Amino acid sequence: MIDKLLRFVQEDLADFGNLDLNDDMLMDVQTITDAMMTTSQKVAELGIRFALNLLVCWILVHCFYYRKSKRRDYYFTFLIFSSAMLTLLYIMGNVEVGVGLTLGLFAIFGVIRYRTETVPIREMTYLFVIIALAAVNGLAPVYRLVDISGDAHYALSWGNVGVMALVNLLIIGLVWVLESDSLVRHMSTKLVLYDRIELIVPDRRAELVADLEKRLGVHVENVEVGHVDFLKDAAFIKVYYHLPKGASNSVDTLTRAKEYVD
Repeated sequence: MIDKLLRFVQEDLADFGNLDLNDDMLMDVQTITDAMMTTSQKVAELGIRFALNLLVCWILVHCFYYRKSKRRDYYFTFLIFSSAMLTLLYIMGNVEVGVGLTLGLFAIFGVIRYRTETVPIREMTYLFVIIALAAVNGLAPVYRLVDISGDAHYALSWGNVGVMALVNLLIIGLVWVLESDSLVRHMSTKLVLYDRIELIVPDRRAELVADLEKRLGVHVENVEVGHVDFLKDAAFIKVYYHLPKGASNSVDTLTRAKEYVD
């Protein structure tokens, strides 16, 4: 019985070299032989991913976001969040836990941390962009399995690295185009506690705009009249105006205005 079993195994091993490996089988072999990567290769892979991700996120945050917002708290948050995200995705991607749990952990973290404070839409957009880049840079293949039929081993694939770098460059280019003042003139707003409520009526809108332009020093594009307090002879007015090229307005008047109601 044992002799028959040994002959059966020997015949299967003899036919193994004649198998036509498809992509699915190749992926299985690559998964099984993942331990063939040397320590230096794993360190180099992590270094490539981490350095590329940190460089791209620094360009996005420093050259585009911080140039207009001047928010150092988000500057710190974006860089740390992106680096931690990439590290966790890289480690979790190599174990059975999988990427789903990793993203779930960050989703839970986001709900716990950011539900207590209103995050502006621009900051939220940058947060999602750096999370997406961390996922790409943490999971995109860098090494590939070569010489499967002989001495199977991993080798650095510059093609894969080039594709990963191209994805990052495309995101940087898109952000640069959308943040460019020549493409879109950024409309800004001010929430004004206005004292001359006799001018808020529609018939005197031109006088209201002229008075706001004189007192604010900006060219008013549009105004909206909000809460009116006749006891205090005051009204909240939302003023729309265009910022000069290169200027920024980081004051979130819409979320802070109620602090000045009383």
